[in-house]
Amino acid sequence: QVQLVESGGGLVQPGGSLRLSCTASGFTLTYYDMGWFRQPPGKERESLCAISWAGTYCLGSAKGRFTISKDTAKATVDLQMDNLTSEDTAEYFCGAKLSISSTWDYWGQGTQVTVSS
Repeated sequence: QVQLVESGGGLVQPGGSLRLSCTASGFTLTYYDMGWFRQPPGKERESLCAISWAGTYCLGSAKGRFTISKDTAKATVDLQMDNLTSEDTAEYFCGAKLSISSTWDYWGQGTQVTVSS
């Protein structure tokens, strides 16, 4: 049974950093693309960063501030977030899909990140 569990969310001040972690079980990371997404209040879910056999990428406001990494042995995928602003306040989700798939098939339950002074 595929399961993704996010952790590391919380309250952080503007300009601060936070590291989120996604622990995967029930499948082997080697054959899956892993991604981080977020859903701000009242808005749609958006893609942040992803990691696959081909490499990593980050999109939009995550570019240059967020870094995704994977530890296959520990079955974890982390998202290091730096220079956070209030606009980064959102529910953050981890996702997984088979590398050959075009859609994200599995999701975690999310972890809340609040950026506020």
